[in-house]
Amino acid sequence: MRVNDFLPICKEDMKKRGWEQLDFIIVTGDAYVDHPSFGTAIISRVLEDAGYKVGIISQPNWKNTNDFKKLGRPRLGFLINAGNLDSMVNHYSVNKKRRKQDLYAPGGKMGLRPDRATIVYTNMVRQSYKKIPIIIGGIEASLRRFAHYDYWNDSVRRSILFDSEADLLIYGMGEKQVIEIADHLNNGLDIQYIRHISGTCYRVDDLEEVYDYIQVPSFEKVKAEKTAYAKAFKIQYEEQDSIRGQVIAQKHKDTYIIQNPPAMPLTQVELDRVYDLPYMRNYHPIYEKMGGVPAIKEVKYSIVSERGCFGSCSFCALTFHQGRVIQSRSQESMIKEAKKIVEDKDFKGYIHDVGGPTANFRHVACEKQKTYGTCKNKQCLHPKPCKNLDADHTEYLEVLRNLRKIEGVKKVFVRSGLRYDYIMAEKKDDFLKELCEHHVSGQLKVAPEHVSPKVLGLMGKPKREIYDRFVDKFYKINDQLGKKQFLVPYLMSSHPGSDLSAAVEMAEYLRDIHYHPEQVQDFYPTPGTLSTCMFYTGLDPRNMKTVYVPKTREEKTMQRALLQYRNPKNYDLVKKALVLAGRKDLIGHGPKCLIKPKEDKNKKDTPRKNGQKKDVWRKNKRQKNKSRKNRR
Repeated sequence: MRVNDFLPICKEDMKKRGWEQLDFIIVTGDAYVDHPSFGTAIISRVLEDAGYKVGIISQPNWKNTNDFKKLGRPRLGFLINAGNLDSMVNHYSVNKKRRKQDLYAPGGKMGLRPDRATIVYTNMVRQSYKKIPIIIGGIEASLRRFAHYDYWNDSVRRSILFDSEADLLIYGMGEKQVIEIADHLNNGLDIQYIRHISGTCYRVDDLEEVYDYIQVPSFEKVKAEKTAYAKAFKIQYEEQDSIRGQVIAQKHKDTYIIQNPPAMPLTQVELDRVYDLPYMRNYHPIYEKMGGVPAIKEVKYSIVSERGCFGSCSFCALTFHQGRVIQSRSQESMIKEAKKIVEDKDFKGYIHDVGGPTANFRHVACEKQKTYGTCKNKQCLHPKPCKNLDADHTEYLEVLRNLRKIEGVKKVFVRSGLRYDYIMAEKKDDFLKELCEHHVSGQLKVAPEHVSPKVLGLMGKPKREIYDRFVDKFYKINDQLGKKQFLVPYLMSSHPGSDLSAAVEMAEYLRDIHYHPEQVQDFYPTPGTLSTCMFYTGLDPRNMKTVYVPKTREEKTMQRALLQYRNPKNYDLVKKALVLAGRKDLIGHGPKCLIKPKEDKNKKDTPRKNGQKKDVWRKNKRQKNKSRKNRR
């Protein structure tokens, strides 16, 4: 019997449903938010839809086992995730400083989950219940499934499957895998024999029963040799395809981790079913008195339209998690969700976003992907759009138009990332025109990230010339529409390949376009990305060529300062960077200079410090003010 309510978080909730025992308990590092933008909500509702009894233990106290026992022993097992973010990313900035706010916790309070939450929670469940099946998943487990470089320890760590001692690891989005695992457990199959499911990893003592696999260098090898790490990552990266991907084995001492090929993408019917489930679309009421859960604000009135991304930016983990094949919802499903949003008592008429990892990817990159999978050694958009790329926004425009027609909807915005090179690859301008006319809230955020060719090449981003063409077209269209709207470019400093000369090149570009960014993102080496492999090894694993990596805090600070060279606080850093880069020509009074000589600043300040000259300065100021009055 389906109950229109949150899933149980305590024994009293179970009694209300007439349940004496749960089938599964999900332990999560996030507060309990029953909205389809949260992984715990999706997995719990998918299991409920399949007939299983599910309870939630959210942000348990990990100092003892009390919270882990509050729902009793589940009949089939525990499902554990760290939350929507890797717990270390959630806790620490790129400078490894503790963050002040956790958007996924009630009231934004920090400290309600441990570092490396997946490992800690699994260990606490093991203490609480002996011989209980434990399956880990979510972004933290997914991206740490092999031996991986850990930025916070500055070392290579084992697969999280070994450190947590869980029975199974689900990687990717997980709906198909979790139902198949649940059905096997429900039918009496022991967890140790569930080794055949796509999109999962498991441990074995030997390879006798593993077939058609590729063995990558061992944990010990990749920890000792950076070349071996790069070679292992290349294979792991290339085999992330559900059609052509192979089984991968990696030895850890005397045991192996086995990764089965990725799960097949959900069909549109399957994806619609996931998003049509009876979510409460809000955080649990227990958090109301604590100020709610901040993370809901950005997504409560947003619609997820697709999954996957064939953009393949090197610094993004989507390739390793959701994959490159686009999975899109039907228009009917999204309109149905929009009508639910309109019914919300707090809805003001504005749908905040209709998108996904990349909003304007609504179908597979090319028809070949449906039969043969993604290309192993080629990208869809980089270094230029593939000749087979189907660059067409027609269907996405239909979606946006139909959403605009819904009674009660005043405006539909697109705030997810847009690939401007994909927009430019389409011969027609219809999408960009309609985007500017109806779906931009004054500012459109895009991500050129950099302008240096060598850096863009390592990032997997389009050339600067394509961005410049997009900028020209954007402002031309807005002029035609009589709108004053602006582009806000995301910029990244200190990415592998970026030396001081590349940072200076970026600063000169910003000078020329008269843009002065308030914020710049330092490259953050997170598990599972191509760029993190470059950061750790100093090698591009695709060709094993050496890559320059800025690692010292001083250089990274200088690179960031160059992109914000107009900020007076950055003067000394900018000057030092320009001297080190051999670009003293940019220190001076010319129109191309970034900063003025230091002595000019001192001269300007001298009258304020010297009593005699201070009077002269005041006299001159009075004369100037008198002249202004006379001119009026």
